[in-house]
Amino acid sequence: MGGNGESNENQAGRHQEVGHKSLLQSDALYQYILETSVYPKEPESMKELREVTAKHPWNIMTTSADEGQFLNMLLKLINAKNTMEIGVYTGYSLLATALALPHDGKILAMDINRENYELGLPVIQKAGVAHKIDFREGPALPVLDQMIQDGKHNGAFDFIFVDADKDNYINYHKRLIELVKIGGVIGYDNTLWNGSVVAPPDAPMRKYVRYYRDFVLELNKSLAADPRIEICQLPVGDGITLCRRTS
Repeated sequence: MGGNGESNENQAGRHQEVGHKSLLQSDALYQYILETSVYPKEPESMKELREVTAKHPWNIMTTSADEGQFLNMLLKLINAKNTMEIGVYTGYSLLATALALPHDGKILAMDINRENYELGLPVIQKAGVAHKIDFREGPALPVLDQMIQDGKHNGAFDFIFVDADKDNYINYHKRLIELVKIGGVIGYDNTLWNGSVVAPPDAPMRKYVRYYRDFVLELNKSLAADPRIEICQLPVGDGITLCRRTS
């Protein structure tokens, strides 16, 4: 988020634009959460990785700090040990996960771009958690299909986090529901998609927001109708839907 010195007019204008990261009613309120609760407790390594990522031209893709804090606590609450992450970028949510897992915890992390991951890797190594990560470069669907075919991974994962190509979320879900254990959790990121899910079709939207909007709308309907899961959609970051597998 921009500096505190911004005029109220600028802030109001930016907040109305579809594409704003936080869905709270004002930037000031979001800033309050960050400064009061998130930043004072943020591990040094996560702060460092956040600052490295801020310099990247696609920094809008990163997980927000409040969401990183939420994921870290959630993983501890459910005692997760074996996890998966689809869509890594520079690894901010990956680091939040790795810090939450026990020493022998494991994360299968997949992304089509190794370069971005390697940008954050020195910070992850310095934090002493790189040994928990099995990074695979390339599309995730073939890896998931292979795992299901092997038959050894069904119900093996405690937690799975998806923050990747929105047009494939439904395809991921078809496979992940078999790989997550009963009682385990899948988290889908960006399910409120910059607030565009309730924007009128003619609202001004960035091209990529408009393109993926229908896929997100379809996913949300589909998750709500899936009898194998309980869901909870949270207005954290850009919206995260937690799915607990029940059968």
